[in-house]
Amino acid sequence: MTRILLADDQDLVRAGLRALLGNDPEMTIVAEAATGDEAIARTREHHPDVVLMDIRMPGSNGIEATRRIRADPELSATRILILTTFDDDDDILEAIRLGAAGYLLKDTPADDLRTAVHTVARGDNALSPQVARRVMEHVADMPSQAVPDPRLVDLTERELDVLRRVARGENNAEIAGVLYISPATARTYVSRILLKLNARDRTELAVIAHRSGLYRAD
Repeated sequence: MTRILLADDQDLVRAGLRALLGNDPEMTIVAEAATGDEAIARTREHHPDVVLMDIRMPGSNGIEATRRIRADPELSATRILILTTFDDDDDILEAIRLGAAGYLLKDTPADDLRTAVHTVARGDNALSPQVARRVMEHVADMPSQAVPDPRLVDLTERELDVLRRVARGENNAEIAGVLYISPATARTYVSRILLKLNARDRTELAVIAHRSGLYRAD
């Protein structure tokens, strides 16, 4: 059972999240907070598996709350998933730098949100496609010399094509549209690439692609 803390200053948002996630038999809401300071206190009290953290809240905001929770060794098992309406580059990069396991926007579909919570709870990362794209563009702008990953030789040309699209932050439906395949086939390709490259998630695949120069080559 994944234990969740909801941190958002809007009662209606928390109520909606409570109803949405509470319907999942593998999730339970253990606490709620309306400020960053409350989020920190409730996390120390309940030790949830995942904190759904808004950014703009009274007192300590979600970024500061993330920093303080991640800096507490007694809360090392708690994972933070940012859920916000703001897609400011500085907020995204700072949250990830401080150790947030995911960053989603509030227009994320319900099924995708539930999937992201499960993903974060099991130790992986979750970024919405548009956020992943922004992160990867930032990585691409960083000066570095491409060093091809030797594992890439195990990929077929089609798998390399899919990897390039992942590096752009595209989801399975977007990849399918560009490469004229079905979303299910795109998902199969991504799963196969994850296995071949021994990568945890799509974000790690994107980093491998950028470091190897695949994004720039595209």
